[in-house]
Amino acid sequence: MPTPRIVDLGTADSSVRYQAAEVLVEAFPHANGWPTIEDATNEVTDLLTPERRCRAALDGDDQLAGWIAATPGYRGRVWELHPLVVRGSARGQGIGLQLVRDLERLLVAEGALTLWVGTDDDLGETSVAHLNLYPEPLAHLRGVRFAPSHPLGFYLRAGFALSGVVPDANGRGLPGILLSKRIG
Repeated sequence: MPTPRIVDLGTADSSVRYQAAEVLVEAFPHANGWPTIEDATNEVTDLLTPERRCRAALDGDDQLAGWIAATPGYRGRVWELHPLVVRGSARGQGIGLQLVRDLERLLVAEGALTLWVGTDDDLGETSVAHLNLYPEPLAHLRGVRFAPSHPLGFYLRAGFALSGVVPDANGRGLPGILLSKRIG
C-alpha cells in the first residue's frame, strides 16, 4: 500500500466517518468494544468535538485505512490516545505508526508534553491477566509477556513505556494496561 494521506476525520466526508464506525465494529466487536454499527457511529460522533483530535489515514482511493483520536487532559499537557484502529486488511503496513506520529506532531504543536494510552486485556492475552494484582499491581508489570496479537507490543515498538495497570478494569482478573510517552 502506498503511503496513506492523513486528514482530519472531522472534515472528511460522511462516508469516511461511516467507514470509521465500520472499522471500530470490525476491530472491537465484543461487549467491551463496539458490537453494533450504532454503538460505533455514536462513538465516532462523540469523538468529533472541537476539543478532541481525530485523524484518518486514507488510501489512494480515499478509502479509510485507519484512524486515531485523542482527548486532552491536565491543561492540554497530557493527551489520551483513544482509539487507534486500522482496518484488518491494512494491518501490518505501518499505518498505525504513521497515525501515531501524525497525532504526536499535531499535539506537540499545541503544547502537549505527554501522550498516554490504555490497552485492555479482556481476552487474557498478557501475563497480568487472570491474576490478583493486589497488593502491588505495578510489580506485575516487570517482565510482562503478551501474545503477538495483543496491542501492547505495538505500543512498546511505537516508543510508549509501561506506566501503570488497572486491576480488574474489564472484569475480575482482566486488567487495563497503561502506557505513556514523552512527545515533543
